[in-house]
Amino acid sequence: MKAEYFRYLLEFKRPSGTSRGVLHEKETFILEISENEKKGVGECAVFRGLSFDDRPDYEEKLQWLCENIQQDYEVLKAYLKDFPSIWFGYEQALLNLKHGGNIYFPSEFTQGVSPIIINGLIWMGSVDYMEEQIRDKLDQGFHCIKLKIGVDWKSEYEVLKKLRQKFSKEILELRVDANGGFSKDEAETVLQQLADLQIHSIEQPIKAGNIADMAELCSETPTPIALDEELIGITDFNEKKKLLEIIKPQYIILKPALIGGFAGSDEWISLAESQKIGWWITSALESNIGLNAIAQYTFTKKSPMPQGLGTGALFVNNFESHLDLQGEMLWFKI
Repeated sequence: MKAEYFRYLLEFKRPSGTSRGVLHEKETFILEISENEKKGVGECAVFRGLSFDDRPDYEEKLQWLCENIQQDYEVLKAYLKDFPSIWFGYEQALLNLKHGGNIYFPSEFTQGVSPIIINGLIWMGSVDYMEEQIRDKLDQGFHCIKLKIGVDWKSEYEVLKKLRQKFSKEILELRVDANGGFSKDEAETVLQQLADLQIHSIEQPIKAGNIADMAELCSETPTPIALDEELIGITDFNEKKKLLEIIKPQYIILKPALIGGFAGSDEWISLAESQKIGWWITSALESNIGLNAIAQYTFTKKSPMPQGLGTGALFVNNFESHLDLQGEMLWFKI
């Protein structure tokens, strides 16, 4: 078995706004594992400024993996415990090596029989730009929309209010993602305003790491809270369990590239379900390689909720896509 990697820079078609700033490009690394003339491809989707493994020695660890690819699975897993995006790419490459083609998790999804329902994502920007995106998603037939908020709440709130006046919660499910953009005091006010608009949930209202404050918010919130960045960097199973027991969120958001790949996601799901915490899966600006693998994994988990998967359409230089979005349904192209 042999392995090699290469760096790839994804370029956004249009700068994408988040509470952390405007993104123009996204760095990623493609891992290829070969054996007996077969090849498996995976994406080590590091997210600079967010990933737990955004470290100066990232490529050094990736090179180490390539040089030690013959090592036992458990040995590699222990060594790469603090490099979730590298492990994510390794899992993909092994699965693809096993199944071939563009397959990672064979299912009715990869047979082109059943789709995945996803939410429409609205990026931050001017009110006009946000409303333009919303009209586009509604025209496409989306029944669940997620808006990035936390930069200009007054304007963002007006957009949400207009939406809710036009569409009831039975017709349009609205989710918001603050990316930690509010203080605790601000969040308390925002949570009530969101409840008045019958918003489904808010992701990460305050910055990760403020566990006591987040636990207090979750215990009293009129709007369900979903943990997102809060999960990043917690690699020990018992620590994961403790975090959920302390905060008691209504939901958790699973981004495989940021939380230890599919193995890490499976741990979080088992813990959440044991504590009656809801969950859904979200992509994190992966290329079409990682996105394809996440979509296939997501289908196998059989969640009835709209999932937060991208479509690969954000970038001008993405890889070939094996996914096809028809309305709010994401299909696998055979």
